[in-house]
Amino acid sequence: MIKRFEDLDVWQEGFKLSVVLCRELRDSRNFGLRDQIQRSAISMPSNIAEGFERKSNKEFIQYLHIAQGSCAELRTQLMIAKEAQLIELRNIDESIERTCKISAMLHKLIQTRKTKF
Repeated sequence: MIKRFEDLDVWQEGFKLSVVLCRELRDSRNFGLRDQIQRSAISMPSNIAEGFERKSNKEFIQYLHIAQGSCAELRTQLMIAKEAQLIELRNIDESIERTCKISAMLHKLIQTRKTKF
């Protein structure tokens, strides 16, 4: 039974990825891209949490869509950083893959909330 947003697997995955990216980028001198990556990474679990706390299924779904948008934004930023070699990230391919997993999890949760609640 899900009683808190912290119980959601998708929130946990987004939270973990956000922490990893914030730690890895804290010393980066590419301030613009670093800040964009950190903001979109932090936005994912934050929007999941905010939507969950709204207590309305319609609002929760809306915030899940926003989180999914942030996830796509993050994946794009990571891909740009990788291709342009703008930021050093140890496991950038893994981080990109994790955004794909989180996006799929969000999609599934959105569909579940639409059909069963």
